[in-house]
Amino acid sequence: MPRRAIYPGTFDPITNGHLDIVERSAKLFDEVIVAVLVNQDKHPMFSTEERVDMIRSVAPWPNVKVGTFEGLLVHYAIDQDAQAIVRGIRAVSDYEYELQMALMNRRLEPSVETVFLMAGEAYSYLSSRLIKEVFKLGGPISGLVPELVEERMREKK
Repeated sequence: MPRRAIYPGTFDPITNGHLDIVERSAKLFDEVIVAVLVNQDKHPMFSTEERVDMIRSVAPWPNVKVGTFEGLLVHYAIDQDAQAIVRGIRAVSDYEYELQMALMNRRLEPSVETVFLMAGEAYSYLSSRLIKEVFKLGGPISGLVPELVEERMREKK
């Protein structure tokens, strides 16, 4: 049975920090599914379809796939025959939140493990929210997101 992991998030937009986690996960698992959360309550900059398309365009690893999910992540993980959920940790504050989620997921579905990967130091401060804020205020985001993502953000202006 292949070792399959889910890397969930809104990815609005996907950052180089996210891609760092995807690349490192792809080395640890036979298959990684980057799972885009469908949650219109967050008022995303990009539609779900746009986010999926961008991720497919910038994630060159052959064992990385892209999907979407709604509802409980552990249900999606079981539906995809995944054994693990990958989460990136940037700071202690991330760990506190992610630990709560991991423990709840374990309670809901003990067969799915959560794997925490520390953010690469070059990306430890990055978040999609911060990228959007800097972009909207006219700051440079080159090197923080893939070029394609930056182009798509300019098109949304």
